[in-house]
Amino acid sequence: MQKDPFRIRDHVANFDDIVAEIIRRSAETRAKTRMLANVGYGSEPTETVDVFFPDGDRDRLPVHMFIHGGYWRMFSKRDYSYVADTVTRAGAIAVIVDYALMPAVRMATIIDQVRRAKQWVLDRIADHGGDPGRLTVSGHSAGAQLAAMLFNDQSRSSDIRGALLLGGLYELKPLQTSFLAAEIAITDEEARRFSPLTHNFDPSVKVEIAIGGEETPPFFSQAEAFAKHLGKQGLHVSRTIIAGADHMSSVRDLGKSGTHAADRLAKLIQDSGAVALGPEAKSVR
Repeated sequence: MQKDPFRIRDHVANFDDIVAEIIRRSAETRAKTRMLANVGYGSEPTETVDVFFPDGDRDRLPVHMFIHGGYWRMFSKRDYSYVADTVTRAGAIAVIVDYALMPAVRMATIIDQVRRAKQWVLDRIADHGGDPGRLTVSGHSAGAQLAAMLFNDQSRSSDIRGALLLGGLYELKPLQTSFLAAEIAITDEEARRFSPLTHNFDPSVKVEIAIGGEETPPFFSQAEAFAKHLGKQGLHVSRTIIAGADHMSSVRDLGKSGTHAADRLAKLIQDSGAVALGPEAKSVR
């Protein structure tokens, strides 16, 4: 029987080992890094962020939001605290976002939550020494889809300087016939409304679409299609293949100093202080 290309466990032999590692490393990050835990951006228990700070004084520091994956139905912000290691090393404030999980809620609720989390950052991060004008975002897998939905309006500024989308899902219809059908049952309406490939985007956002070199074919085809989609709309888009990485090792490495994934994240943050590119400079490469 052919393996489901979306069932990551079938394609990553050390899936459980990587999950155990990132949970352990996240606990270490929470123990060693200055942070504010469980800051509410809404009234529900799942509507919280963890905020991590670099050493030293805080005065208009760049800010980075990370949104975890798990096919909208597993993991939490606590499992991904380790991403803050790279963010804070780059001199930025890390905001790791939590959200409710399917099927207890539907996708519209989750997207509303991450948008309100972004608004909390814009409204309140200056109180904690951050500069809302230097906001970048990243997300992995389903988190990349959610991150994309933070700047999917070309009629007004999203207030996001740059985005790193790693191993993302940009067309949801194929998931309706995957193993997820029995777990979260994505509806036709959800596939239509929330596939990034059907949206227009803020042309001022600089986007990097990254993917592990060992991903399954649908992730490659969706990454290529989405990069072209954004490029046609005038966004500055770059594409990165992380050699030797799979769906899980690529996100694990976001918090590991010296890895390709961590280097791309750090560069995104560092570039947030650069002058925005004009339309004539935007391209897909």
